[in-house]
Amino acid sequence: MTATIKTAAEIEKMRIAGRLAAEVLEMIGPHVRAGVTTDTLNTLCHDYIVNEQQAVPAPLNYHGFPKSICTSVNQVICHGIPNDKALKDGDIVNIDITVIKDGYHGDTSKMFVVGKPSIMADRLIRVTQECLYLALKLVKNGVRLGDIGHAIQQHAEKHSYSVVREYCGHGIGAVFHEDPQVLHYGKPGTGEVLKTGMCLTIEPMINAGGRHSKMLKDGWTVVTKDRSLSAQFEHTLLVTDDGCEILTLRSDETLERHLIAE
Repeated sequence: MTATIKTAAEIEKMRIAGRLAAEVLEMIGPHVRAGVTTDTLNTLCHDYIVNEQQAVPAPLNYHGFPKSICTSVNQVICHGIPNDKALKDGDIVNIDITVIKDGYHGDTSKMFVVGKPSIMADRLIRVTQECLYLALKLVKNGVRLGDIGHAIQQHAEKHSYSVVREYCGHGIGAVFHEDPQVLHYGKPGTGEVLKTGMCLTIEPMINAGGRHSKMLKDGWTVVTKDRSLSAQFEHTLLVTDDGCEILTLRSDETLERHLIAE
């Protein structure tokens, strides 16, 4: 693998792109409610990224993807295409944002709940976010990717959930998807060694049922094979000597900033 170490100038551009991506998720939250279509959410995000942030929505036309964001509802694991179907009470939806600013990418996603979630959905979302935070707390110079994947897998399986294996995190920078691949399962002491200056995403996809997935005929939308609920959270981060800097940290995560710094 040829993971790139970012220069100080590149890191500053990554900080800006990451902050913008986080701001899109903060902006769209109040609009996620019953009766709203995911296509409407897409339009709101697109207009905000282009007009307010003077940036570029990376998914649009990426290998032919037709929209500016991904919206993955209920049993959709990832890469859901926004459409004209209205959200209803109890739905859970992952909104995945990637912004390009000055040539560099900020990539992040978050789960949203429409109205009141079921007990099962609420628990799945909580455990999935815990998987991400556990992984972030492990990141620092010298740690192996297998250790991070193992921590995610162990926490998910402890709660009788499964980890999606066909899709993973990745290096990121001027290129949307760079080396290394960041698997969300693995064995301790294996995998690439993280180095200060690397930028990557961690984005565990956790299923309430089995881990197996299938792609729909549109060539993008990935769903759980058993139709069970799926959840995902994602951050872009910078590896540092003694931890990580979360480049897409949102304002609602101030407590998590403290937890990760411990």
